[in-house]
Amino acid sequence: MTSQDSEDGEAARDDRSGGSRPARPAADDPPSHGRPAAVEFRGVTKIYNQGTPREAVAIRDVSFTIPDLPDRGEISTFLGPSGCGKSTVLRMVAGLEPQFPPTRGTVHVLGREVVGPGADRGMVFQDYTSFDNRTVLGNVTFGLECQGVPKRTRDAEGREWIQRVGLDPHRDAAKYPHELSGGMRQRVAIARTLVLRPRIILMDEPFGALDPATRLDMQDLLVRLWREVEATVLFITHSVEEAVYLGDRVFVMATTPGRIAAEIRMSAAASPARETQIEPWFHEQVSRLQAQLEVIEAAASRPGE
Repeated sequence: MTSQDSEDGEAARDDRSGGSRPARPAADDPPSHGRPAAVEFRGVTKIYNQGTPREAVAIRDVSFTIPDLPDRGEISTFLGPSGCGKSTVLRMVAGLEPQFPPTRGTVHVLGREVVGPGADRGMVFQDYTSFDNRTVLGNVTFGLECQGVPKRTRDAEGREWIQRVGLDPHRDAAKYPHELSGGMRQRVAIARTLVLRPRIILMDEPFGALDPATRLDMQDLLVRLWREVEATVLFITHSVEEAVYLGDRVFVMATTPGRIAAEIRMSAAASPARETQIEPWFHEQVSRLQAQLEVIEAAASRPGE
């Protein structure tokens, strides 16, 4: 099953904090105002250990386009079973080895072919990636320090972002990672990424290890910050509910080999995550997407389809 399906969501929607969001282009519209796509894959294949007995195809002939929407951005979620190549796709956008470079095809970000990591992209991982020997403030400002930003300036920006992700810059800035909960560590990781103001934010199951309540809080935080920074977000998840709540569009991936099986435009939530999860439309979207996932996975398990 290799065809891409799409469903148009609403032409416009309210954001989760109650404000009106601009109308969205249809799923097959080109990027508005003639801007290059935020992310574009063109026939991308990745084969590990090619030509050896250990040869393995991670993804094959993956093509998709995520538009660069001015003054807004977009959240695209990637959903699929383990081993379907979600992380391979994300790390190719980031330009990280060994997933990058592709065996065939090209990856473009903001109109330029990816040749390696760049300041226009920032990544948040599932695993806690804080530096144990640095305080919260030191972790958040690490990238600014690497850029040569003066200490007074970077500390001021770091404290601002500590507050923006819901931590207390007076109480928490001097803490070390071992003193933080999992949710607080991920807030630090998000602040460390966003303080650098990347145009593209890559998130590899960042909330997967959190308890359900904290996970919902972090989803709401992500939506709020995304609205503030107006970036393009690529978000990997195994949770259908999370994909539906966060995604402007959902890329459903299949295995054997990894590929895009469907691209679905989503209606959007107008309420926080907890309220949204009890709304009938949300349950309908989740049920529809879950059924589609089951069909895709069943087809992937049958040779020749």
